[in-house]
Amino acid sequence: MASANTSWSEENLSCTICLEVFNSPVTTPCGHNFCSTCINNFWDEKLEYKCPLCNKLFHTRPDLRVNTLLSEVVDRFGMSVRVKEEPCVEPGEVPCDVCTGTQLKAVKSCLVCLISYCQTHLEPHQRVTVLKKHPLVEPMDRLEDRMCEKHDRILELFCKKEQVCVCLLCTVTDHKSHPVVPLKEEYEVKTAQLGKIETEVPLRIQERKLKIKEMKDVVELSKKDADKEIADARQALTALIGCVEKCLDDFNQMVKERLKSTEKQAEDLIKGLEQEVVDLTKRMSTVKQLLHTEDHLHFLKAFRSLKDPPRNRIWSTVAVRPPSYKGALGRSLQQLEETLNVEMKKLRSGDEPKRVQKHKVDVATESRTAPSSSYSSSYSSSYSSSYSSSYSSSYSSSYSSSPFRHE
Repeated sequence: MASANTSWSEENLSCTICLEVFNSPVTTPCGHNFCSTCINNFWDEKLEYKCPLCNKLFHTRPDLRVNTLLSEVVDRFGMSVRVKEEPCVEPGEVPCDVCTGTQLKAVKSCLVCLISYCQTHLEPHQRVTVLKKHPLVEPMDRLEDRMCEKHDRILELFCKKEQVCVCLLCTVTDHKSHPVVPLKEEYEVKTAQLGKIETEVPLRIQERKLKIKEMKDVVELSKKDADKEIADARQALTALIGCVEKCLDDFNQMVKERLKSTEKQAEDLIKGLEQEVVDLTKRMSTVKQLLHTEDHLHFLKAFRSLKDPPRNRIWSTVAVRPPSYKGALGRSLQQLEETLNVEMKKLRSGDEPKRVQKHKVDVATESRTAPSSSYSSSYSSSYSSSYSSSYSSSYSSSYSSSPFRHE
């Protein structure tokens, strides 16, 4: 008995589900042995009751009983040896659907059983004649997603009309007369399309990046041009403001000079009148004194000097006339209007549209070549010099002819 027992290998006393020494082994109606917990847990997770080894289908859940002989053999030897474990499942690998506890890596998936097997649990498919007919493929996860929901058949064809995966029965029902091809053939077509997309997408990305850079360059040039325009406008309007202020100063000076001349004239005339008033007052005083004297000799001598009055100015024809300012403000504003019209005519002339058109061309060119500094500097210097010289000459000529300019 002892020699017979020692001839047993570890695999003979190991559960093919947990790959460990049997714990309360039970036997299925098809004659295979499993741990009681392992087989019950396996069936709890399935909709059908199949043997994990031979895949035999049971219509009802079998009533399992403990295999007494096998339990005694395990207890007699007190075996604690475990089947040597394979590496655990790593990320990206498919686990075995039969293993309980520590799941091992699956090596094949059965398209009939819809189960993935590790090397140990795949053994019945390599040994049992019926199971050998099951198509095995490389390990796949979520095999239930590969089944047709309507016909419970494997999805192995592709309907080109509706662009969906179908089973063989679908081609004679819902997809009858639709063009269908094997999944591999359609896979190759779609892979070629993805390859083309993979080539085109980077080009499109590059095109859009170039367009983004072009737009940013245009915005940057627009900012510089806006700053230049603001500076030019400030220069022009400041010059106009200076012209207005100069005309205002000249106008005020003219008014003040005319007023001063009138005041001087009036002051001189008033002084003459006041002196005559003084002289006449003295003469009146002398007359009153003579009227009250009784000295005939003195009276006659003094009367002789009073007989001929001093020669006074005829004031009836003398008058102080206020200065006239009529039309002065109008002429000043007219002069300003002429100066402003000269500047507006320059802006409406052909030079400005040409400058704008040149700017548009330069922006389009610089968006491709990006030499922004050369364009900005040349544009700035040419416009500034032309504008300054034209404005200076027009302002000088207009101001020199102003009626309010006093030499």
